[in-house]
Amino acid sequence: MSDFVSDFWSIWITAIVVAGFVGLTLLLFTQSKTTVKKGEQVETMGHVWDGDLEEYNHPLPRWWMLMFYITLIFGACYLVLYPGLGKWQGIRGWTSVGQYKEERAQAEAKYQPLYDKYLKEDLKQVAADPKAQEMGKRLFQTYCVQCHGSDARGAKGFPNLTDNDWLWGGDPKTIETTILNGRHGQMPAWGSALGEEKVKDVANYVMSLSGKKHDAERATRGKETFTTICAACHGPDGKGNQQLGAPNLTDNIWLYGGTEKTIIETITNGRNNQMPAWKDFLGDGKVHLLAAYVWGLSNNAKAQ
Repeated sequence: MSDFVSDFWSIWITAIVVAGFVGLTLLLFTQSKTTVKKGEQVETMGHVWDGDLEEYNHPLPRWWMLMFYITLIFGACYLVLYPGLGKWQGIRGWTSVGQYKEERAQAEAKYQPLYDKYLKEDLKQVAADPKAQEMGKRLFQTYCVQCHGSDARGAKGFPNLTDNDWLWGGDPKTIETTILNGRHGQMPAWGSALGEEKVKDVANYVMSLSGKKHDAERATRGKETFTTICAACHGPDGKGNQQLGAPNLTDNIWLYGGTEKTIIETITNGRNNQMPAWKDFLGDGKVHLLAAYVWGLSNNAKAQ
């Protein structure tokens, strides 16, 4: 409610809640006045079914009325104590965000000593600990599967974490750094600079590097362009540069796909990948466990 950009919506919601509350109270009050004296004939509502089945205007039982009154009293107390009337936060000042932070602080206080224990251990040692791996797996399933998949094999544009092919390096410390600080990999667009034909030539040369079927004549022409422009990031042999996050083009592992059409699309339009930084959100202890789990996916047989 506090996020409203206009006070109108706060007033509008407050009016609806109050009107509904008052209306129900009046309805209940008027109906509670309806009584039937002993021996008095109850009138019908004028509705008849099957010839003799009539609807009578009997008042509600007193115990039922009492339950409705208790409900109204409970509702009034709730609206005083908790949010429900536009921007009014209630006497207790409760918010879902505040409750989340409180519960998280309690969980951190309870489990932080365990995180600190593993934080003091070498990452490979943590990866060999079944209990630590189980904790890392749960962290992965909570925060990482949205991009890398439940099996950690990735998807188009999201790296496979099980195959030992790493854009930025797959040693334990580098993986931990990647999770802590995130990564930003950018492939510039060369379509306007090279033109359609040269892009096709370079694409065929790139395909030749990984042994894919290609047009040899185009590949020969594309090699010169690759050496002049692309080698700055991918290296003269096309094996990439982990310092820049430039992929190896010789291993037939493709982040976006290795068809001629896709490679041409990549060279023409470029690519822009962002791995978010998790240090502030998860903290060093959880990232340490998560990094050990990720490293173990492709290096620790027990973790697989």
